[in-house]
Amino acid sequence: MAPDPARYRGRVIDTAEDLAEGSAHLASICQVWARILPQLGPLPLRRRPEGFEAIASAIVGQQISIAAAAAIWQRMEAAGLLTAPAIAAASDDDLRNAGLSRPKIRYLQGIARAEPDWLDLRDMPDDQAIATLVALPGIGIWTAEIYLKFALGRADIIAAGDLALQEAARMMYELPERPTPAALRDLAQPWAPWRAVAARGLWAYYRHAKGREGIT
Repeated sequence: MAPDPARYRGRVIDTAEDLAEGSAHLASICQVWARILPQLGPLPLRRRPEGFEAIASAIVGQQISIAAAAAIWQRMEAAGLLTAPAIAAASDDDLRNAGLSRPKIRYLQGIARAEPDWLDLRDMPDDQAIATLVALPGIGIWTAEIYLKFALGRADIIAAGDLALQEAARMMYELPERPTPAALRDLAQPWAPWRAVAARGLWAYYRHAKGREGIT
């Protein structure tokens, strides 16, 4: 059988060695990264199992603090509400009691009932996988890119809409203002094919500079 030309064949981040390789690339092409990376220590892998739970975690974390998202997630875990069947069967009251807002209840139940084939995403190129995810309720570009980065391990995803990444880039590169998503994507072009490693570095720098996490 002839190989599928659309199948994803890019790099995947699975191990600390992958992160080290990406970090070495960043340091080799950019003096700023060469100066900053040694200050950060080993970057975190942050891989998550693929599937409904990973996308649910990203949705719970949308537009709220890390502490608030962690508290909601703990309540969901205690109530047994981390799987698609459990979410689909839960009442609105059950989900509200876990701390979920009405829109997030609608999103999670819509995704659970849509029953997407999560395994199909493994072979899709980045753009196709993002488009497939964005077609689901409540999933925008940021949420889709977070899923690709951490659940699928895609090595070249930046998630430029993330405010912590933007702020970290502003500080690292001494920019006059926080870059827009488009400006951050432009800045990140030379970091390919390791933009997901750069994102981990930016989050680590944000934590180092601000004393708090930039992502759950």
